Amino acid sequence: MLLLKLTIVPIFIGLITLAGRKWGPTIAGLLGGLPVVGGPIIFFITLEQGVPFGIQTTVAGLGSCAALMFFSVTYCWACIQLHWTIAYIVAVAAWILSALVISQIHPPLMLATTLAIASLAIAPFTLPKPQPLNDAKAKANDLPLRMAAGALITIAITGLAPLLGSEWSGLLALFPVIGSVLAIFTHSQYGPAQVSNMYRGMIRGLYSLVGYLFTYASLLGVTKLWLGCLLSALVAIAIQIGMQWQLRWLALRKPH
Repeated sequence: MLLLKLTIVPIFIGLITLAGRKWGPTIAGLLGGLPVVGGPIIFFITLEQGVPFGIQTTVAGLGSCAALMFFSVTYCWACIQLHWTIAYIVAVAAWILSALVISQIHPPLMLATTLAIASLAIAPFTLPKPQPLNDAKAKANDLPLRMAAGALITIAITGLAPLLGSEWSGLLALFPVIGSVLAIFTHSQYGPAQVSNMYRGMIRGLYSLVGYLFTYASLLGVTKLWLGCLLSALVAIAIQIGMQWQLRWLALRKPH
């Protein structure tokens, strides 16, 4: 598990950083929505704690998508006026408050899924207006720092999760690890206007996470654990491909 925390998240952060430098913050955000952090964490929690614990954790993770949106929207507005350190503290506070509310609701699977989809549908309308990509260049030597930051946040969150039960394990499994790294570095290097663009892409990508978690929770106890994880990953990939096609279609419809 420790090896996974030290490798998969930093590697993915490295890949989406390179994608962001080539195609911009929007594409980086879209890729950042894939279930490469929460998915493996919940899988290993299920493996270690059992299927009933895993189902409860997954459903809590679905509900936590709403907390992710509170974090994203708060950071986007806060970073317009505040330094990234203060903006991040404010956004984490928003995440904690919303997670506390969700933990008191204890939504079942269908309600948690509905809550997740509704929050993803509403969030883009609450973000600052998108801005054209500026000419700022990311620092070439910041890639190790981004990867290290992702690993440290992942280790910190997953280290606390087992001590807090299935509800908070699921909530913390969906803490915005990649979202934090992308937001901070996008803010510091491209400016606050581009944070909104990044999160618009990430919100589209998070539909694949919802698809993954819903499929995973539905199949736990019905199929073998590895098969449920594989099928859930295929659902997430299919949704992500659909989002990519939607972006291309929208781009073709824009007047030139």
